[in-house]
Amino acid sequence: MALKLLKRREVNKKLTNPDDEFHDYEEESEMSFVDHLEELRWHVIRSLLAVMLCGIVIFVYIDPIMDMVIFGPIEKGFVTYDWLCNLGRSIGIGDSLCLPPPDVQMQTTSFGGQFISSITISFVSGFIVAFPYILWEVWRFVKPALRPNELSSTRGAIAFVTFFFLMGVSFGYFILAPFTFSFLANYKIGTYNIIETKPVLDDYISNLVDITLGTGLAFQLPVLSYVLTRIGIITPKFLREYRKYAYVGLLVLAAVITPSPDWMSQVIVVLPLIALYEFSVFISGRVYKKELEKEEEWS
Repeated sequence: MALKLLKRREVNKKLTNPDDEFHDYEEESEMSFVDHLEELRWHVIRSLLAVMLCGIVIFVYIDPIMDMVIFGPIEKGFVTYDWLCNLGRSIGIGDSLCLPPPDVQMQTTSFGGQFISSITISFVSGFIVAFPYILWEVWRFVKPALRPNELSSTRGAIAFVTFFFLMGVSFGYFILAPFTFSFLANYKIGTYNIIETKPVLDDYISNLVDITLGTGLAFQLPVLSYVLTRIGIITPKFLREYRKYAYVGLLVLAAVITPSPDWMSQVIVVLPLIALYEFSVFISGRVYKKELEKEEEWS
């Protein structure tokens, strides 16, 4: 796929800027391929620099970020706990959605545990903040390889992908994380309650990162459906026929994303994924219809 993309970039460049006809074609192709790789390298470098810059800024303010953002889902005053409790009462199910906030004390088992955790949080958060810019760098590299009709149909792609990614991250942070940590922290075995939960900081951060980034990537289903339909790999009919198998796959994906084994957390994840799958079927149908109309006009 990468070689095909580089070849199309080269062809499009030749169509707009033809070179001397007496120039050696093989040498020109080789140089063009190398030039494209060099351009790709600079796109990657600029993306990494953006992540590093955002990560450094976050590291400078790591204390308030840890207090207000990272430890938010396990704080008693976190907005989700009150919101869910009020929601349950307003729809007439009482306190069924009232979650007991985790009452835990974090600990580390190594001298560098807190420092390494700060680095991890800084650069994961830096990636999330720099995500729109990374998409823009990818777009700048891919754009010369697109034909005019493909270019017109990809308007707003950066905003579209960013929206679903940030929506998934927000869903994981505000909804799934509180459910997960509340269940795990308050789960007890035995009748004497002599076991006290003292989670390691690394484990908490690892679970939080998996939840937020996992849901952020899982919410890219509509984008994936759009791309695969455009290149002819899937059709809306295919998505409808294999819907039941897709639902099973989404259940497995929900089990992977949620570190807690309780069915409630998995249901909370799988319901939005099912809704996104149905929206992906709708997106695929719209794209497939437009492709058929273009073929009819061409014929």
